[in-house]
Amino acid sequence: MKLLLLPFSLLYGIGVGFRNFLFDIGILKSKRFQVPIICIGNITVGGTGKTPHTELLIETLKEKFRVACLSRGYKRKTSGFRLATPESTAADIGDEPLQIHRKFPDILVACDAKRVRGIEKLSMLPTPPQVILLDDAFQHRYVQADKNIVLIDYNRPVTEDHLLPWGRLRESCHALKRADYIIVTKCPPNLSPIDQRIWSKHLKIKPYQRLFFSMTGYGEIHSLVPGSPIPQPSPACGILCLTGIAQPAAYAEHLKTYSSHITELHYPDHHNFNNKDIQHITQVFQAIPQEEKYIFTTEKDAVRLEACSLPEEIRERLFYIPVVPKFIREQNVFLNEISEYVRKNQK
Repeated sequence: MKLLLLPFSLLYGIGVGFRNFLFDIGILKSKRFQVPIICIGNITVGGTGKTPHTELLIETLKEKFRVACLSRGYKRKTSGFRLATPESTAADIGDEPLQIHRKFPDILVACDAKRVRGIEKLSMLPTPPQVILLDDAFQHRYVQADKNIVLIDYNRPVTEDHLLPWGRLRESCHALKRADYIIVTKCPPNLSPIDQRIWSKHLKIKPYQRLFFSMTGYGEIHSLVPGSPIPQPSPACGILCLTGIAQPAAYAEHLKTYSSHITELHYPDHHNFNNKDIQHITQVFQAIPQEEKYIFTTEKDAVRLEACSLPEEIRERLFYIPVVPKFIREQNVFLNEISEYVRKNQK
């Protein structure tokens, strides 16, 4: 079946390559802004950990600068420029922007599919940002980012992948030459220096580029109901792993550190839960035989689920665990370099 998609991948590659060529020779224009623009993106579809790494940058930069995070707001029900407010929902701005807004209410979070317009709108605010983080905009070349950070999944090497729709690549590996920083995410904790050098060789890291490696860490348990007691699951408890993300296997594996009695229920990435889904989730949860039982979901899914009409027994037993990326080495080096660049390029 995949071989049947090869001709479409070739056509897709020609189209993407020609578009990049037009940008490279200046026929299609990239706009540069006075405010420092940091882009966090990838060259594949599916989860590489952009949102947790974006949050890590926000945590560092917000202590010194007025930070804005601009996204297109994937699967939102609105259009145009949208600035997050305390009343915003996932339908208004998308689940990932809402997650960031809830976690960092003191920064600006906005959505606009046209990033140039979004940056202009942010710059016209009474108190404009001093740095703008562009979420998932590496292919949005109408904006000339000051620093491009590209994330690559360790478990899905881009050098062994193919262009859409045959593979998962949005553009070829040659596009990595536009990156200033490349972060290989979801690495095993015992990644050796030799493995790191092999990655560097395969990715053909240029002298002007920096290569980092991070692994997936997890934060504390949070309740969907503010103020509710946080459980301490016993090894004998039953857990329903409920996800709507691209790659749920790692999250389900983490839940096994709490209990071996895991029931998995997975939906597509960015899935909007409807009443039929809630009924099914309730039935699956009620069928779990253990008296002590919980539902664990991801932070991204939690912002969508909290807007649903959940039965009380489900809402009270629903918890989420944030993802916290951890660099294998030189995390402070990476964060300090970005922070120092922003400091030196204030205009």
